[in-house]
Amino acid sequence: MQTYDLVIIGAGEAGQAAAHLARHRGASVAVVERELFGGSCPYWACMPSKALLHAAAVHAAGGDYAWPRASDFRDWMIKREGTDWPDDSSHVESLEKAGAAVFRGTGQIDGPGRVTVASDGAEQDGDEQQVLGARAILVAVGTHSTVPDDIEGLDQIEPWTNRQATTTRELPRSLVILGGGPTGVEMAQVYARYGVPTVLVSSSERINPSDHPRSSAVLDERLRAEGVDIRTGTRAVAVRARGGAGAAHAVELENGSAVTGHEVLLAVGRTAPLAGLGLETVGVTPDADGRLHPDERLRIAENVYVAGDPAGPEMHTHLAVYQGEIAARIALGEDVRPDHRAIPHAIYTDPQAAGVGLQLDDALAQGLDAFEETADYATTAPGFIAEAAGHVTIVADRGARVLLGAFIAAPGAAEAIGEAVLAVKLRVPLEQLADTIHPFPTTLRIMGSLFAKAAARSTGG
Repeated sequence: MQTYDLVIIGAGEAGQAAAHLARHRGASVAVVERELFGGSCPYWACMPSKALLHAAAVHAAGGDYAWPRASDFRDWMIKREGTDWPDDSSHVESLEKAGAAVFRGTGQIDGPGRVTVASDGAEQDGDEQQVLGARAILVAVGTHSTVPDDIEGLDQIEPWTNRQATTTRELPRSLVILGGGPTGVEMAQVYARYGVPTVLVSSSERINPSDHPRSSAVLDERLRAEGVDIRTGTRAVAVRARGGAGAAHAVELENGSAVTGHEVLLAVGRTAPLAGLGLETVGVTPDADGRLHPDERLRIAENVYVAGDPAGPEMHTHLAVYQGEIAARIALGEDVRPDHRAIPHAIYTDPQAAGVGLQLDDALAQGLDAFEETADYATTAPGFIAEAAGHVTIVADRGARVLLGAFIAAPGAAEAIGEAVLAVKLRVPLEQLADTIHPFPTTLRIMGSLFAKAAARSTGG
C-alpha cells in the first residue's frame, strides 16, 4: 500500500485545484475519479451552457448561428466532436504532468487513512481493487441533479437533467423546465431563443429566487418577452407520459393547472453522491437532507476534509476552486481558514445577473443599521447606449459605513460585481469607495455613484 500526503476523491474543480496546489508545495498526491476528470463544469454545466447562451444570443440578434452550428460549437467546447462521451485526457495529462498519481475508479474511504479504489465492474474484494494510504483525505465529489421522488409518474418518462439540456444535439419539440434557479433560467433562454415552446415552473413566488427581487423581475420580464411561459408559486405533482397533444408529456401542477412538453428538464436542486463513500468508517453521518457540515477548517473528521458543492455554503465553480486550494493548504499543515463573507454569484443570461453579500432584509434581520441605494439601469448612460433595462443596487451599513452587499442585473454584471466582492471582503469604507474613479460610461460608474450616495447618507450629508 503506497501512502500519499493527500488522497483526493473526485477530480472536479475542487479536487483538481487541491491537487495542483498540493503538488506545487511538494506533497505527494493521488486523485481518484469514477467518471470524467474535470468534473461537471467542463462537460455538463458551465462551459456547454455558456457556449449555448452565446450562440443563442447571436441567433436572437439575427446572426448566423442556427442550432446545428450551436451544437457543433458546444461539442467542440466540451471535446465531444464526433463522439457521445467527452474526452477528458487533457485534465488527466495536466494532473500527471504536475506529478499527481491518477486513478480511474470508485474511491471509498475504508477507515482512517485508507482509501480503496475499485475499477468499474470490480468485485468488492476483487483483484482490480487498490488500497491507498492517506495522511489526509479530501472529499471533492461534487453534486448531480436532484431527481424528486414525490412527483407521481416521473419514473414513467426519461426526464432531462442539466446533462441532456446542455449536450443534446437535437432541439426538443417543446420543453417544460422544473426549477427557476440558474440552470432553469439559463436553459429557458437558450431554448426559447431557438424557437422551442418553453415553460418554466418555479415553486418560489419568483424565478431566480435566491437573488435580489429586482434581478428576478428583470429576468422575468426578459424571458416572458422572449416567449417563455413562466409559472411561479407552484410545483409539479404528477407527470402523465405522452398525455398531452402531439404525444407531449403532461405535467400537472399543484395549483390545478397543467403544462405540456416533449421533454421535461429537472432543475430543482443538486444532490451530493455521498452514498457508498465510506464516510461512516471515519465517524461521519450526513444529516437528514444528505448534507455534510464541515467545521471552520473544512474538516469533517480527523484528517478528512471536504471542498466544493458538498461543503457549502453555496454551490459555484469559483467557490469550489477556492475551497479546494484552502483545504489542501489546511491538510498540509497551514493555519488558514476559508473566508466565505464575500461569495459572488452570477447568472449568464441576457442580461446577466450577479450579486454578493447581504440583501437588505437579511442585513436588517441581523440587527444591522442597513439601508439600500439603487439605480434604474435603463435611465443611466450605459443603459441608454445599450438600450437595456436592469438595475444596480447596493446595501450599506450606516453605523460601520461599509458595503454589505451589491446586486446587478445588466449587461456585464458578472464582471462589474468584482469590485463589490473585494469591498465586502475587506470592509472598505464607503468614503474610499466613493473616492474611487470609475470609467464612464459603465456599470461600474453607476455603482460608484451609489457608493457616493451611501457615503453621504451614512454621515447625514
